[in-house]
Amino acid sequence: MAEDSTAGQNSADEQWIEELLSISKEEKMTPKQISILQAAIEVFSEKGFSATATSEIAQKAQVAEGTIFRYYKTKKELLLAIVGPTMSRMIAPFVLRNFNGVLDVPFDSYEEFLRAFIVNRLEFARKNFKIIKIVIQEIPFQPALREQFMENVLSKVLERVIAITEHFKEKGQLIDVPTPAIIRFTISSAAGYLLTRLLLQPEKEWNDEEEIDLTIRFILHGIGGSPSK
Repeated sequence: MAEDSTAGQNSADEQWIEELLSISKEEKMTPKQISILQAAIEVFSEKGFSATATSEIAQKAQVAEGTIFRYYKTKKELLLAIVGPTMSRMIAPFVLRNFNGVLDVPFDSYEEFLRAFIVNRLEFARKNFKIIKIVIQEIPFQPALREQFMENVLSKVLERVIAITEHFKEKGQLIDVPTPAIIRFTISSAAGYLLTRLLLQPEKEWNDEEEIDLTIRFILHGIGGSPSK
């Protein structure tokens, strides 16, 4: 089972590299450069940017440490070579492309939309976990990446999420409170589940269907019981 999971993740990394190559046609990457990127993804994801030495990346990529600096002047430049294109040229259209099946389908209820939304994001996060983990780790410390994320991902996705939320408010399925507040609460609840599921407690035996049901129930109905008389 573990071998299947590792093989699946390696395949996802290879797909990411292929996408990066296809969107970086102006830059011809050598096999060594590709190996460096793949190794950097692995080590940055596992140890974090600050705790990673370029010698570790070189060892994993099976290249001399000087070879890394032939392509990237600093360790931070190597990080940006991974996260920058991912944020600005790959993740944004990739997220929107994958969201199309969720955000463009007319749902009969907000609950139906929530379920599709969470299932869709869980699948996306599984396939791209290492890159997402690096982004989560580094956004608080890299203002430029935070700005790219806000501009290229959040703003474009939120535009359509707002429209869907307004639609269900008009149908009376949601309470009449500011739409941004509804979206913040919904996203924080769903993101809390996804982060716990994939980052904080990945070793736990999760029943995803049951957990998603509970998350949706909490979002729609809260956690308070009936007051005792």
